[in-house]
Amino acid sequence: MTDTTEPERARPGRRPSRIDGAALRADLRRVIPDSSAALVVTLVIFFVVYVRIEAGTSMTLMVMPYLSDAREYWLYWLCQAFGWSGLLWAWITVMLGLLRSTAPLARAPVPHARIERWHRVTSLTTIGLMFAHAFAFFLELVRGNEEGLAWGGRLLSAFVDVFVPGGYATGTGQVAILIGLIALYLAVPLSLAYYVRFWTGTRTWRALHRFVIVVYALSVWHTLLYGTNVWFDGWFRTVVWALQLPVALLLLARLLAPLRADERFTLRDLGGGRGIRAFARLGARLAVAATVVVLLVVTVTGRDGGRTPGAEGGEMLIGADMVWGGFAVLLTVIGAVALSLRGRETRGERVDG
Repeated sequence: MTDTTEPERARPGRRPSRIDGAALRADLRRVIPDSSAALVVTLVIFFVVYVRIEAGTSMTLMVMPYLSDAREYWLYWLCQAFGWSGLLWAWITVMLGLLRSTAPLARAPVPHARIERWHRVTSLTTIGLMFAHAFAFFLELVRGNEEGLAWGGRLLSAFVDVFVPGGYATGTGQVAILIGLIALYLAVPLSLAYYVRFWTGTRTWRALHRFVIVVYALSVWHTLLYGTNVWFDGWFRTVVWALQLPVALLLLARLLAPLRADERFTLRDLGGGRGIRAFARLGARLAVAATVVVLLVVTVTGRDGGRTPGAEGGEMLIGADMVWGGFAVLLTVIGAVALSLRGRETRGERVDG
């Protein structure tokens, strides 16, 4: 993705701002209609979920039958609605970002600059939906107050369970909520890095922003692991898997035909002086191609790891300690990339968009 927004001009005698306030203000204005549309979609999802609970046809009731009173647990259904709209907007913003960073067709119907603006705006909306998803769950825990705590205790307990990574310590949520929180807390800096690119350097910003695809993968994982609507195998869960196929295909297209010339790769690069970087790029392309094959198989066969109704579930293959270990590795890689590129740009190798 390249930068199309000019930095704010500094007044004489003043240092230029580290934040691109002009772009941020413009995007915040654009986010109003986008977030309004997201709220309408959320309310529609909430209505559908509420009606299904009232009718007793929701898959959630097979997991938690005590939630059958839709009126009493309406905050939980609102939490679900925000979760699904958040995942939908995350899908949209990832697709837009991949389109923006892929070489355009000869007669592209939409200019790349417009796609970039849509990408930025939908990413802001996605962050808001992710937070609303968590906040609705927080309010439900405060309302339920299963431990009978006083107000101070119930607020603190709910806050730890919902917003502190590792705070939720029971059942599948021990892993699923941890994964969701990691996605939320990574989404904020990686998405907002665009607005401080004049401080970090454009090359560093681009490198950091590419890790957003990891945030999206974690969000989908969180949904498949903890979304009671898709807890069991069936067509709805398979559809969620199938929707990842265009993301993987577009990611592969972005790697094979990147917009920027310095990101392009040929097999001849393996024998040149690029060494590790060339092999890393080849490995990334092969890994995404393998992911496309896996998604195709899952979509066609419907065997996607969902639980079978009435069958006793097995132990989880991934534990919280494994998630923490993977998160530590991810942070190490992000930090190493940022420090390496930041050092180059500080030495005068800054690459403007």
